[in-house]
Amino acid sequence: MKQLNLIREIGGNATPPPAYDASKVRICSKNGKTNHEMHIFSFESIATATNNFSSANKLGQGGYGPVYKGKLKDGQEIAVKRLSKSSGQGLGEFKNEAQLIAKLQHRNLVRLLGFCIEKEERILVYEYMPNKSLDFYLFDFNKKKLLNWKSRFCVIEGIAQALVYLHNYSRLTVIHRDLKASNILLDDEMRPKISDFGMARIFGSKGSEENTDRVVGTFGYMCPEYAIRGVVSVKTDVFSYGVLLLEIVSGKKNNSLIADGPLIAYAWQLWSEGRVSELIDPILEGLIMFSSSETLRCIHIGLLCVQNKAADRPTMLEVVSFLSNETIQLPQPKQPAFFNNAVKEQQDELSVKNGSMNVVTISKMEGR
Repeated sequence: MKQLNLIREIGGNATPPPAYDASKVRICSKNGKTNHEMHIFSFESIATATNNFSSANKLGQGGYGPVYKGKLKDGQEIAVKRLSKSSGQGLGEFKNEAQLIAKLQHRNLVRLLGFCIEKEERILVYEYMPNKSLDFYLFDFNKKKLLNWKSRFCVIEGIAQALVYLHNYSRLTVIHRDLKASNILLDDEMRPKISDFGMARIFGSKGSEENTDRVVGTFGYMCPEYAIRGVVSVKTDVFSYGVLLLEIVSGKKNNSLIADGPLIAYAWQLWSEGRVSELIDPILEGLIMFSSSETLRCIHIGLLCVQNKAADRPTMLEVVSFLSNETIQLPQPKQPAFFNNAVKEQQDELSVKNGSMNVVTISKMEGR
């Protein structure tokens, strides 16, 4: 029954047979046109594919639960997200991700193949990304050597194109709300695909900004208006993208303290002092396909994306133009807001339902 209800909710128009390993369901839009087909998997088939969810098959652990590599009977490799019973996320987030990703199709978005709901099991089945996630390479001294500048710029452009699709060209405006390096998967050619839509927010054609009492996301990637007031807009993703861009260029995590502050504070300090080239990952200069002008321009774009006021940040359409056309003159960035770990008795404090970080405070720092 749960399977059938979910099929109806995500737009399916087929009834699965009573016994199956993986039956097909057509996912349709409101006008009745078929977008694509998804599979309904039996729990038994998923357990078999993952060797009973063995630790050897485990790819990682997210807020949703563990992710496993699997192999179907026909030889197809899959990634299996299994909802953890202790997860703060529930059926709502499960449905949200299934509904969204089933209807979104872009080469830089991970593809949902199907799902399984049996008894208490809630499982999403995705195409398998053989090169894991961006953070696996970016923040490891030895592995980051596999990401030369050409590869990194491909990732930067691909993520931007996917966000343009979500914000402008899908049927509804979709705000991801949890864009970060671990949610960027890499295919066999190291091309990026955004994953994990459990936290995503949908806007109709009329709305461009909303307020929420439930702030979700990851510390260090959240813009100030969202973290403090719960204001969600496309500029929420733009801020996260800016943080991610600075991480890709520097090879450093935003939440790792550099010169007594987070990455965006350090980037702003270097910019203010005319030393922004020091932010570039030193490994890049020794690798092929390095472009100093492109890296510096990307830092500039990243700083534009993390500006304190949402209105000052560019749209993702503008970001794509900035990336593809070096003749476009970029405006000067204004000072961003910086997140810090200090627990202060002020109204800026709020609880973040993320598990790893419970308090967020915003401070402003002047460049030296």
